[in-house]
Amino acid sequence: MNEEDKLRLVPQESVEDLTKRLERQRRAENLQRESGFENSVAPFKIGCVRYLNAVPLARGIEDQIIFEVPSKLAQMLQKNELDTALVSIVEALSKDEYDILDGIAIACLGEVKSVLLAHRRPLEEVDVVYLDSASLTSVSLLKVLLAEKGLRPRYEMLNDYSEAEKYDYVLLIGDEALNYVYYKKPYDLWDLGAAWYELTHLPFVYAVWAIRKDVKNVERLIRILRDAKDFGLDTLDSIISNRTEYDYDFRKDYLTWHIHYHLGSDERKGITRFIELIEKHRLFKVYPPNYVS
Repeated sequence: MNEEDKLRLVPQESVEDLTKRLERQRRAENLQRESGFENSVAPFKIGCVRYLNAVPLARGIEDQIIFEVPSKLAQMLQKNELDTALVSIVEALSKDEYDILDGIAIACLGEVKSVLLAHRRPLEEVDVVYLDSASLTSVSLLKVLLAEKGLRPRYEMLNDYSEAEKYDYVLLIGDEALNYVYYKKPYDLWDLGAAWYELTHLPFVYAVWAIRKDVKNVERLIRILRDAKDFGLDTLDSIISNRTEYDYDFRKDYLTWHIHYHLGSDERKGITRFIELIEKHRLFKVYPPNYVS
């Protein structure tokens, strides 16, 4: 029997069976890859936010890191309780103690959906804005965007999101902002990502990995963070399918269209433009960013 005859005797695999076989193979490879992250973080202390948009950046190391709101992570980083944290870009720019990991960010190019000014009255009439104090970046971005429109309202802290609907102008971030979009709350929503793009035609970077400059063996820490991001993006479809927030289409739209995770030349230009506007409106002292790779 020749080789051609032998091949004819091999059962032909249907498209459906082939798809199922490849899916089983992919799941097995991902499980093996995930097991490689076990106990990989020690001795480093890594902090991250719990927001949906940060999930892909902590893929595989979720059980080994500390989760907190952005403002708390910033405090812990300052106190040397963390070696690195996914913090607001403002925190990284307002201190001279950190390097910024190049190549990784939470950013957008246009509408972001998760950083919003919810308002009942016209934007031009804004007098008092109630702020979510968790994110320094969103607060500074709002101040810059309103100042560029010649608007300088008073800013008050929002004690709890349960109070938000009492007010006409409220800054919302993260999952709370997504709630207002998804559940169609009775507000007009000014998307700050879209407003930034309209002003600058550049991406906006919300969060970065800030690494303390005194961290030992920083090359290994960087490799851990890069591997986690690569794993997260490689398995993004699985993340979207297995999360329970909102519904599948909403999660997919948000995580694949409105958010991106790259920090490249355009994102660095966006950061430079943000610095220029922070200095123009005298919000705080900025230290030039130092990118490490």
